[in-house]
Amino acid sequence: MAELLFSYGTLQLEQVQIDSFGRTLKGSKDKLHGYALKEVEIKDPGVVKSSGKAVHPIAFPSDQHSDFVKGTVFELTADELAQADAYEVDDYKRVKAALASGLHAWVYVAADRLHLG
Repeated sequence: MAELLFSYGTLQLEQVQIDSFGRTLKGSKDKLHGYALKEVEIKDPGVVKSSGKAVHPIAFPSDQHSDFVKGTVFELTADELAQADAYEVDDYKRVKAALASGLHAWVYVAADRLHLG
């Protein structure tokens, strides 16, 4: 069974997809309402090497439903979803969320809202 994953960050990058899944993904644009973005410093050297970035966006719940995050919904296998879990650092947790399109997809959001300030 296919899994849906909403990405607003580096999992949209071709090199990260090749490194993580061995292929590039096809997806469609969508939005995640009720969240906003901050930045988090990535300390995992493998993730920094793959993404080419030491600072990544991170979604956190917003008190304003009008806030939203733009991104892409990808269809993955269960094994690929596990590979995405391995790519994401501990600052992120995977949750199921409803998107603007009506689809329900996994999305990586801030694991600990408090440390983001």
